[in-house]
Amino acid sequence: QVQLVESGGGLVQPGGSLRLSCAASGSIFSINYMGWYRQAPGKERELVAAIISGGSTAYEDSVKGRFTISRDNAKNTVYLQMNSLKPEDTAVYYCTSNKRFWGQGTQVTVSS
Repeated sequence: QVQLVESGGGLVQPGGSLRLSCAASGSIFSINYMGWYRQAPGKERELVAAIISGGSTAYEDSVKGRFTISRDNAKNTVYLQMNSLKPEDTAVYYCTSNKRFWGQGTQVTVSS
């Protein structure tokens, strides 16, 4: 079992920045994939960014150049730095490990 706790969401104006954090605990030795997904009202959950144990990363096209996924192994934490936020980034953001365990989600709202 892996427990994931997200934090860092909130309300931000267009063009602003937020940093999401996902703290993992439990059987973290089994984790080889960490990802951030998001789900907007009326839409399916979609991948935003992912990082694997070797350090390779992947991003959804609309966030490339604006979002950065990173991890701190000492803190068992994965981050999502989000810059130049747009209203269409508004969603609940979820952290996942191995696409098996999921956090509770954190709301990100981009609005003026």
